[in-house]
Amino acid sequence: MRFALRLLVIGSLLAVLIIEAAAWMKRHRSDLPWTELDLTAEPGRFTPAKIAELGSDPPRCRALLTEAASLSTPAPDRIVSESCGYRDGTRIKGTPEPSPAGLVTSCPVAAAMLVWERELQVAANRHLGTSVRRLLHAGSFSCRRLYGRESGAWSEHATADAVDILGFTMADGRTVSVLRDWRDDGPTAAFLRSARDAACRSFSTVLSPDYNEAHRDHLHLDTADRGASGWRACR
Repeated sequence: MRFALRLLVIGSLLAVLIIEAAAWMKRHRSDLPWTELDLTAEPGRFTPAKIAELGSDPPRCRALLTEAASLSTPAPDRIVSESCGYRDGTRIKGTPEPSPAGLVTSCPVAAAMLVWERELQVAANRHLGTSVRRLLHAGSFSCRRLYGRESGAWSEHATADAVDILGFTMADGRTVSVLRDWRDDGPTAAFLRSARDAACRSFSTVLSPDYNEAHRDHLHLDTADRGASGWRACR
């Protein structure tokens, strides 16, 4: 009788644990490596890795952008060499708008930007009481190696899998500059750091002025595919 009661108690506890685990997984789908990517969902632990994987499947990437009601559109292929170019170019459109206009990135970068921009607006409202109207950028595609060296690994910019953000124009007219405002102690610097931290939830690599002198004036955001590990660089 006691053995039967113990089994009943253990079975009840297991049932409760299974129900709670199922509820947790439902709430945290983005934190699980095997769930489908949803660009409209709250980003999770494996969101950057899932977005990076889209580089090998441009049709799926474009389909996900369409499902998420993205205004970005396909751009013509650009092939410079075996190491430089892209076949999944995406012209970035939406709110906020890129400035200068006409920014073309790879499709995964467009997907990561879509996720990031939602959190960017939350950060702008929290720290500055306004919204972001324009993303001030230094471009995406550049056929070069890391740090412009003559040899060595190619930059993610060589395949348009990166974008450099110089700052933001806000809805109230003010401009926020990474170069000018990063070291301040007030809400503008707090917003910039929140923008950096939010980008880490959708991009594989985020490098800021805290990383090194080469990034003193911009946020480098890229979608380097590092496999299923989900490893990210957020500096």
